[in-house]
Formats: sequence, structure tokens, C-alpha cells
Amino acid sequence: MTSHDEIKAFAFEALKEMNYDTSGFDGDTLLGPAGVDLESLALAELGVRLEERFGIRFSDDELDEIAALTIDEFCAAVAARLATATTSG
Repeated sequence: MTSHDEIKAFAFEALKEMNYDTSGFDGDTLLGPAGVDLESLALAELGVRLEERFGIRFSDDELDEIAALTIDEFCAAVAARLATATTSG
């Protein structure tokens, strides 16, 4: 099973690869305008990277909602989705 910390490390690495300076970010940093400041295309890219890495899918509506989450909240949501997929699959 994939842990919250593994998901968080992957998310931080993805953000770095997307040219975001993550040095000031922590788990309480919002992904949207008041924090990381990911715009819709960047949110979609982060979602796609996580989909490809962990084999999960996000709807367009879910991607829009991600901006209101902190990094930790987002990683917890991904971990919960992975746990559900593992137990139902």
C-alpha cells in the first residue's frame, strides 16, 4: 500500500519538475492561489502525473476542487482513493 508520505514526496517532486520552488511549502500549504498558486492547467498536470504514477483517476470537477486543499489534504485524499481501489479491486 502506498503511504501518505510516498504520495507527498511524489507530489513535491512533480511540483519541482513543473518549475515550482517548493522550498517554502509544507503540508499545510494550499495548492491554489493562497499557497502554491497552481492554476487550472498546472492542477490538471499534477493530477495527470498522480494518475499515471498511482493508477487513479480524477474528474474535471475534482481537479477544480483540488485548489482548495492543502498539500496534506490532497495527499490524504489520494491515499484514501488508493485504499478504496485496493480493497475493491
